[in-house]
Amino acid sequence: MLKHIVMWKLKDQAEGGDKATNARKMKELLDGCKNLVPGILKFEAALAQPGLEATYDVVLYSEFESKAALDAYQDHPDHIAIKPFIGAIREGRQCMDYEV
Repeated sequence: MLKHIVMWKLKDQAEGGDKATNARKMKELLDGCKNLVPGILKFEAALAQPGLEATYDVVLYSEFESKAALDAYQDHPDHIAIKPFIGAIREGRQCMDYEV
């Protein structure tokens, strides 16, 4: 099994929206990727929540049955289609993939 965790820090303003608006839209776009390919075991997008510690604004926690499943997700046209919006609103991105 492979875990794929990504965190994004968003710009205060971008693409005509403020950080909160863009974070909600980003989560909706990520949620739309939950079942893109076989082999996705877990797929959870979350937003930073008031009252809880967070140094990033949006996180994706996902598990894939194999590297091939993760690669299929990364190369899927629906996943590729959301990248321009995310790239335009993000200030920073951190990612870690690891096998367990």
